[in-house]
Parts: sequence; C-alpha cells; structure tokens
Amino acid sequence: MRFDGWIAGLGTGSGVRLVVGHWPVSPMGPFADVMVEHADGRRVLLAPSLRVAEFVAATYRFDDIVIWPVTVESGQGRQEWTVTAGPLRLAFRPGRSTALGCLLRLVPGRLASSPGWAALCDVPARLLMPGVRTRGSAGGGRREWYAARDLRTLTSARASWDGRDLGALTAVEPPVRFGFGSVPRKPSLTRVVTTVELPAAERP
Repeated sequence: MRFDGWIAGLGTGSGVRLVVGHWPVSPMGPFADVMVEHADGRRVLLAPSLRVAEFVAATYRFDDIVIWPVTVESGQGRQEWTVTAGPLRLAFRPGRSTALGCLLRLVPGRLASSPGWAALCDVPARLLMPGVRTRGSAGGGRREWYAARDLRTLTSARASWDGRDLGALTAVEPPVRFGFGSVPRKPSLTRVVTTVELPAAERP
C-alpha cells in the first residue's frame, strides 16, 4: 500500500502536537487525516471516513478516533496551508527547502520512493533528527517505510481546538507516540512516499 503526499508536524505552546497527512495519491483515493497528541498524552485520530480510520488505526495507536471531514487547502501559488478537521483549525506557512530537502530532491523518483532506499536512510535519519525513523514495525504485523523527497521548515502557524487558541508554534516536544517513530522535532513539512506492507492474512 503506497501513499504519496506530505506530512506536516508541529508543536504548540499549549502542549498539543499535530501531525497532518495530506495524500493526493493513495490506494483509497485522495484524502487527508490528522493525528493529535494532547498535553496529557491523549492521542486522537481525525479521519475523513470509516475506511481511512480503520486502516490508519490498524497501523498506528490512538486513544480516540473521530470520523469527520478533513480538508487541506494548499498549492497553486498558496503560501499558507489551511487544515479544517472537526474541532481543529490550523494554518501554517512552509519556508523554502532546507539543505537536506534540496539533497533529497536530487534523488531520482523511482529510487527515492523504494522501501530499499528508505531502509538505507534509517540510520542517517536517526543521527540527524533524533526520534525520526524511516522504517519499522507497525500495528497488526504490518511493516512500514517512509521515503522523504523534500523537507521544508515551518515559519509560522496558528491553531485552535474547539475555538481555543493552542498557542505559539513550538518544537514537537515530547515526541509524538502514534507509531514506531516521531516527526522531526523542528516544525516541518516533509514530501514523502509511505509504503505499508500488509501481513499475508490481510492481502487480497
């Protein structure tokens, strides 16, 4: 199962950490989802459909799951990304590609999106960005690889939950605990191809 898109990760002054997945290309069609870890450690998934919720919840760990339309507006000359998902309102502005992001963009597409390349990048990723993993065991016997194609630092963000302002943009600290690894500590937007290998019992 291959998902091609973007992951945004950021922290807020209130202690809420947010991970947005924007997937224009996926086996389930285009969709977006949001993983939220509150200051008290409660993990919430905001998913646009039961099908997406069941798949994501079988791969990652959550305390609550909410089915709600998730809208991401980006691209076409927009400097600011906006995310609407149930109680969440988020707007963030990515900067230019980092030095690492520029290097990742030079890797040929077919190589960059392969699980083998993701596995090769795992050790350098851990050294450069503690907490980040590019491969690992997911829930239900699944295996997963993240192949980054670009990396951009977030320069600003505004977020609210149920109308309550979540505070200033901060580092993702402590790391989020949805799966085997976290997003980068520094708020960022990563262009990524994610591959999930299903166990034999789940394959068609």
